[in-house]
Amino acid sequence: MTDQDRSNLVELQRIDLKILAGQQRIRAFDPLLEEVEEPALVLESDAEKTRARLKEINLEERQLELSVAEKRERQKKLDERSGSVRNLREEAAVSAELEMVKRALQNDEQEALSLLDQIRKMEGRLEELDEAITEARAFVGPRLEELRSGHDTAEKELDTMEQDRENFVDAMDVMELRLYEGIRRGGRVTAVAALTEDGACSHCFGIVPPQLQNEIRHGKALIRCEGCGVILTVTEHGDELAEVMEAEEPAEEEAAVSQEVSGETVDEDQVDE
Repeated sequence: MTDQDRSNLVELQRIDLKILAGQQRIRAFDPLLEEVEEPALVLESDAEKTRARLKEINLEERQLELSVAEKRERQKKLDERSGSVRNLREEAAVSAELEMVKRALQNDEQEALSLLDQIRKMEGRLEELDEAITEARAFVGPRLEELRSGHDTAEKELDTMEQDRENFVDAMDVMELRLYEGIRRGGRVTAVAALTEDGACSHCFGIVPPQLQNEIRHGKALIRCEGCGVILTVTEHGDELAEVMEAEEPAEEEAAVSQEVSGETVDEDQVDE
């Protein structure tokens, strides 16, 4: 492996770290958007429930109106019939049914009045909620627009970085890229780490044997850390790693290096996972 190859791996990792940071920036917008929208969303949820209940009550009230109309028609017929009864027994039967219809009609009319009162109050409540929603949306509108604009910008920047990565890896050695991707598989962040001045891996801080240190600094072989399995290089890293290290879980690190990586040396003609 040449110095240029190592620089390519380091640069690829820089690109990937920037992409990861960009993904984290996009995810960070979600709780902010929810926080800003929450007051209006609560009001909208309340308004939606009120509309649903109002629809139900209106349906109940219409059904009750039909019932009242039927009972009034029945009362009218009974009144007409009571004037033409032929005996006391028939008169008693008509009177009893008429009295029952009147009581039922009175109950329906009272219930209808109660429903109409509920409808009136709920319509007023709905008007208040709609006004509150309008005010809430107007109040948070500028901040919401700012966040959405920032989110869209971050997504465009991420798309650009991902395209840049595709263009960059097109020029890389396929086997080296396979090794790099294999180390990062499973969500692991770090695949390439610098050798410190005192001969330690800057990722796990394990001491690298002197012979391997010499090969890293002067040889063409690709050396992986015996402790954590990252590719070791003398190329200095930037600060991108510090921005995203919190995303790397120890369990993922251990799983990613569970394969046989100890003291692995890979020459230019034989780079593999």
